[in-house]
Amino acid sequence: MRAAGQQGSPHWFDDDAGPVVRPYAMTRGRTSSASRHRLDLIALVVPEPAADDPGRDQTLAPEHVEIVELCSETPQSIAELAAGLDLPVGVVRVLVGDLVEDELVHVTRPVPPAELPDESILREVINGLRAL
Repeated sequence: MRAAGQQGSPHWFDDDAGPVVRPYAMTRGRTSSASRHRLDLIALVVPEPAADDPGRDQTLAPEHVEIVELCSETPQSIAELAAGLDLPVGVVRVLVGDLVEDELVHVTRPVPPAELPDESILREVINGLRAL
């Protein structure tokens, strides 16, 4: 993209979208966070009660603030956040990992299917309760 009438100078913004910020700039070149949590696409991001107004924290990037605000209305999955923010999933994972480390959000993962009780066991429990 070049500015109109300027052959050699770069045009660092899209006329419709505004300034272009590359994903690696948002994550400071990181591809993963220091978080020990695995952030699956369906993992739910829930704000901590202490994160009332993340906009007052001057150390947070605008994307961090937006993630906390989106989750404050209703918990959002990593995939929903990526779609809502129009950011790559990898970037959202790094940003959410930062928020987990700062204790502004926590992540809940769904129970893996292997850990769910077997349907036949649940049926036996129901039948046993009916027999009482």
